[in-house]
Amino acid sequence: MRVWTSDCNDALERQTIQRGVSMLVPPEVMGAHIGPTRSHTTGRTQSLGFRAATALFGHLGIEWNLLDLDDRERSGVAEIVALHKRFRALLHSGDVVRFDTAANGPTPDAIAHGVYAADRSEALVSCAQVATGMSLVPPTLRLPGLDPERMYTVEWVQLPGGAPGPARSLPVWMSRSAAGDPIRLSGRDLAVVGLQPPTLWPEKAVLIHLS
Repeated sequence: MRVWTSDCNDALERQTIQRGVSMLVPPEVMGAHIGPTRSHTTGRTQSLGFRAATALFGHLGIEWNLLDLDDRERSGVAEIVALHKRFRALLHSGDVVRFDTAANGPTPDAIAHGVYAADRSEALVSCAQVATGMSLVPPTLRLPGLDPERMYTVEWVQLPGGAPGPARSLPVWMSRSAAGDPIRLSGRDLAVVGLQPPTLWPEKAVLIHLS
C-alpha cells in the first residue's frame, strides 16, 4: 500500500504537507517523489539536493523523465537512489520525530524532522530552510530523545548541488565530517547543547546521520 499525499510535487510545499501527513502515515507508505527541476504545479525551480532531501523521507519515487536528464543530473539521481537504499531500513522501521523550530518566529523559516532507530542506535535528521532566515546565524538545533549515555558519530550526508548556503565556512561538525574526521557527541550533548546548523539558502536542506 502507498498513500499519495498530494498532487503537488513542489518540494517546498511538500516539506509542510509531509510534516503534517507523517503525523498519521509512516514513511514506508507515504508517496514522495523527486519531481522535475521546475514544478508543474507551482512553476518553482529547485535544486536536486532539496528535492531529494524532501522525497527521501518517504516511499521514494522519481517523477522526472530520465531521458531528458544530462550526465550530471543522471549521476545525481543515481547518488540519491543509493542514499535511499543506504537508509531505507532505518527510514522504514524507526520512529518519526519532529523538532520545534518555533523559536525562529511565529512562522518558522526552517523545518526539522527525522527518524530515530527504535533502539536509538542510529538517526537521520533533515533541517530544511523554507524561507529567508531571521538572522545570518540560525538557532541551534537540539535533538532530544536519543540515548543520553550513548556516544554518536555525527556525519554530514552531502547532497548533489554544491554549497547549501552563502557562508564561507561551515560549522565544525560539518567541516570535520567533510574531511573524514567526524566528531562524536553523547545523546545528552545533542539534546541539551545540540548542533549548529549552517547558514542555508532558502529551499536548501542539510542531512545529519547519527550512528
